[in-house]
Amino acid sequence: MSPLTLVPTAVIDPALARRIRLVGFDVDGVLTDGAIVLGDAAGQRVELKHYDIQDGLGIVLLRQAGLRTAIITGRESESVSLRAKELQVDDCIQDRHARKVPALAALLERLGIGWDEVAFVGDDLPDLGVLRRVGLPVVVANASAEVRAIAKLQLTRTGGAGAVREFCEALLRARGEWETQVEAYVASREVSHERDPGPGDHDG
Repeated sequence: MSPLTLVPTAVIDPALARRIRLVGFDVDGVLTDGAIVLGDAAGQRVELKHYDIQDGLGIVLLRQAGLRTAIITGRESESVSLRAKELQVDDCIQDRHARKVPALAALLERLGIGWDEVAFVGDDLPDLGVLRRVGLPVVVANASAEVRAIAKLQLTRTGGAGAVREFCEALLRARGEWETQVEAYVASREVSHERDPGPGDHDG
């Protein structure tokens, strides 16, 4: 068994998994545990969040497999911008009014991707509109009842504690790509590079 394997219990229909072209993630309660640390530094508002390193590597493997990744959140935070840049997430949309449906609709129109070709991982009411539309609505283990009711996949792990990694592995396994991507990742760490590929390529 690969040392990267977390053995998820979540199972995705292979035909559905292969149809997915873009994977979107909420932030608070999905990429994080939902806790927000607010502070002040030299008179400037500072917002800090806690991210899971294995979640990050899961997103790296999705990108490596050729899937487009997006962060869509209803808060504006420099922390999110930094994390998205670090993981080289393709699209990072931060709308403080939590208007996620029009934001994602505009992105999909620009990319020529259908709603049925999208997976989205959410946890609460701001995600409900998006989850109702996408082909693969996914929720974390501690999601609210309303979003759990419409999810095609409920993960066994909670937000900020491995849920994103569980989903990334389940999706790649359903597509028959997990082992290939793991070996490709490991191989890329075993050769010397003239240029450091950066943290986004080897989160963890």
